[in-house]
Amino acid sequence: MKMLEEREAEMINIRRYLHENPELSFKEAKTAAYIADFYRGKDVDVSTGVGNGYGIVVTIKGEKPGKTVALRADFDALPIKEELEIPFKSKNEGIMHACGHDAHTAYLLVLADCLIQLKEQIHGTVKIIHQHAEEVPPGGAKSIVEAGALDGVDAIFGIHVLPMAPAGTVGYHSGYSFNGRAYFKLKVQASGGHGSSPHKANDAIVAGAYFVTAVQTIVSRRVNPLDAGVVTIGSFDGKGSFNVIKDSIEIEGDIRYSDDETRDVISKEIHRMVKGLEELFGVSCKLTYEPDYPPLYNDPELTAFVAKTLIKAGDKHIKEVKEFPKMAPSDDFAYYLEKVPGTYFYIGCTPKGVEEPYFNHHPKFDIDEAALLVAAKSVGYVVCDYLNIEKDGSND
Repeated sequence: MKMLEEREAEMINIRRYLHENPELSFKEAKTAAYIADFYRGKDVDVSTGVGNGYGIVVTIKGEKPGKTVALRADFDALPIKEELEIPFKSKNEGIMHACGHDAHTAYLLVLADCLIQLKEQIHGTVKIIHQHAEEVPPGGAKSIVEAGALDGVDAIFGIHVLPMAPAGTVGYHSGYSFNGRAYFKLKVQASGGHGSSPHKANDAIVAGAYFVTAVQTIVSRRVNPLDAGVVTIGSFDGKGSFNVIKDSIEIEGDIRYSDDETRDVISKEIHRMVKGLEELFGVSCKLTYEPDYPPLYNDPELTAFVAKTLIKAGDKHIKEVKEFPKMAPSDDFAYYLEKVPGTYFYIGCTPKGVEEPYFNHHPKFDIDEAALLVAAKSVGYVVCDYLNIEKDGSND
C-alpha cells in the first residue's frame, strides 16, 4: 500500500496520457502497444493479441504455491466529442474516454507493477487482463475467455469508476448487478402502391407501427414486475414520399434484462410477435436477434469477502464501503463471471465540488483522480487477502 501511495502521481500521469490519446473499440493498436511497452523488461509473462483484438494478458507467478486470481481493466474509448476544457483533453476528434477506462488501465498498470516487484511474497498467481473493446459487441471479454485466459483461475475481480459517490467510496452489490442486453433488427416486406389506392397495396409502415406499439406490452404484460426489462425502438427507417405506400421498412431496437429468465421471456415474445405480424398483416418479416452481453452476476460469497476485506482494512483513503443499487447498464465483464466466480465492484469518482456530476458516456464526464489510488488500494487489499486464504485458510 505504501508503494501504491508513492506512485499515485504516476497513475494520474498515465491516466492523462491515455485520456489525451483515446482509441475506439477494436482499433486500440497504439493503446495496446503503450500497455505492452509498460511491461517490457519486467520479470513477467506477457501475451499480446489475445482474443479478437488487442487483448493483453500478464501472468505474475508467485514464488509460493497458491490460488490463481485474475484482475481486469478495459482500455477502449467511445465515439463521443469531448466537451471538457482540461489540459489533457482528447487529441482525437470525436473520440473520448467518457467511461473511465483510462482510469481503469492506469490504476491496474501500477498495481500490477507493484505485485511484480513483490512476486516472491505472493502465494499463487495473479493474471492481469488488459481488455480491448468493452464498448462494442461482441466485445473483447468473450473472446479472451474462449482463448483460455481464465483456465485455472479461481476467482476474478474488477472495478468500474462511477460518479455516484465521492472518491473514497467503494460500492458493491451481490447477485445480479448489471443488466444483460440484446440487439434486434426487423425488416418488414410488404407491397407498395399509390397513396390514393391503399386497397391495392400492403403498407409496411402500418405493420411496423403496430409492432412498435405491441412490443411494449412484453415488459408490461409478460415480464415479472419484480424483474427489470426494457425494449427500446431506437430506429424506424420508413422514409419515403408522402403519397407513396412503402413496400418495406426496417426497425432496430435495444433490449435490456436483469436476469436470464427475463432474457428468455423477451426473446420468446419478440419472435412470437414477428410471426403474428406476418399473419395479421400478410407481410413477410426477417428478424435478426443477437444477444450481446449477459446479465452480470456477482458471486455473493466473494462480494461479501470484498466488502469485509475493505471494511477491515481501515485504510485512510477508503472512507466508506457500502452497498450500491442494482444498475441498468451492461458490461462484458459478465462473460468472465460466467466462467469463474468473482465480483465487479465500484469506485466513487464524483469530481470535487460537483453536486450533480455527469454520468458515464456523457461528453462532459469527468472523475476525481483521487479515485485512482482508491481503486489500486481496494483491488490490492482484495488480492492480498484472497491469496492469503490459500496460505492461512482464512482471511481473518
